[in-house]
Amino acid sequence: MTEDVEEFEAERPRMFGLAYRMLGSTAEAEDVVQDAYLRWGRAERENIGSPGAWLAKVVTNLCLNRLTAARATRERYVGFWLPEPAPTGALGPLETAEQRDSVSIAFLVLLERLTPAERAVFVLREAFSYGYREIAEVLDLSEANCRQLHGRARKRVGERRRFDAPGEQRREVVERFLAAARGGDLAGLEHLLAADVVAWADGGGKVSAALRPVTGREKVVRYLAGIAARFAAGVELGHADVNGQDAILAWRDGELITVFVAEVSGGMIVGLHFILNPEKLSHFRGLAGS
Repeated sequence: MTEDVEEFEAERPRMFGLAYRMLGSTAEAEDVVQDAYLRWGRAERENIGSPGAWLAKVVTNLCLNRLTAARATRERYVGFWLPEPAPTGALGPLETAEQRDSVSIAFLVLLERLTPAERAVFVLREAFSYGYREIAEVLDLSEANCRQLHGRARKRVGERRRFDAPGEQRREVVERFLAAARGGDLAGLEHLLAADVVAWADGGGKVSAALRPVTGREKVVRYLAGIAARFAAGVELGHADVNGQDAILAWRDGELITVFVAEVSGGMIVGLHFILNPEKLSHFRGLAGS
């Protein structure tokens, strides 16, 4: 590789992680990174002081251009929209609990509440620890404006429920859920669910899925019973590290049919996300190399 290509490839994981947090789509994030690569190839190197800073600005602004169109598309989406799942290893450096949390399915859903500018400021600040001066340079805004946008973003996201169970505890709960699911033990599943648990499913109108969130332990247990009956024959379940969390994958005849992520708090499952849209699963398999 040439030196220019090496410089870009060194930044690629970080740029993909930035684009993914901005867009919630692995396919679109890959497109943005490829577009940034083309612009990098045409740029005059003497005008680039820091490759990382230059690429962060290009990627952020490419994402801002896409977010307005993405919002219109999601308003027409059939059922509940969930982000495309991504193998944790594809999301760039996740060295802290905050960085892992910033790619969780629940966090990305919350980011949908923000305007494009609020989302950019929030992601750069919360996930990448940018200072307000750096953010201002990326977005061509004043520091004061960036502070205001960040403040508004925090209020919009709100004091969300923190899914901050230790990794070992989350893994134990997910393993117990997997064992109960494999054994058809609905009573065992019920014992793992919080009273106010919520289940979301994303079929995108391409496969059968609940169009609205299912709320409450009893309703969720009945919902899980329906899923178990539907997927009982020939389904294999396994573990994977997805979006910084332990996840369950379901396969039938070698085809991935769902990625399931549980949100855990206080030793109980408080949220369930079922991603069933075949297009999103296809992108996931591509990133996972399977």
